[in-house]
Amino acid sequence: MSTENTTMTKPQGAEKLQQRATYAPLCDIYENKEEILILADVPGVKTEDVAVHLDKDQLTLEARRNDVGAGEAAYDYRRAFVVPRGIDGDKITASLQNGVLRLALKKPAEAKPRQIAVTSS
Repeated sequence: MSTENTTMTKPQGAEKLQQRATYAPLCDIYENKEEILILADVPGVKTEDVAVHLDKDQLTLEARRNDVGAGEAAYDYRRAFVVPRGIDGDKITASLQNGVLRLALKKPAEAKPRQIAVTSS
């Protein structure tokens, strides 16, 4: 049985990189006639450390938690959703209160339910 002596080397500058744990935040999703509402739990995150992106039909939320206790490592939140076509990114609202990120996605008129009139023949 032969044994090989292999040496693994780190990429240059790798020792300077800090790896941060990433968690998918728990989310509740609600839908009504007017909007889709996403409530994401991101405790300990500040407003300036939250980013929400809409790229085609993918909504991504990212948040960083930097204020952690002594001896604890900082970590990130990341979650992505596929949203229905027609959601207008300019009409998405986001707010952060008490560790809950609230995203409201307004439905376009063509996606809202409508009443169909029935006639007799």
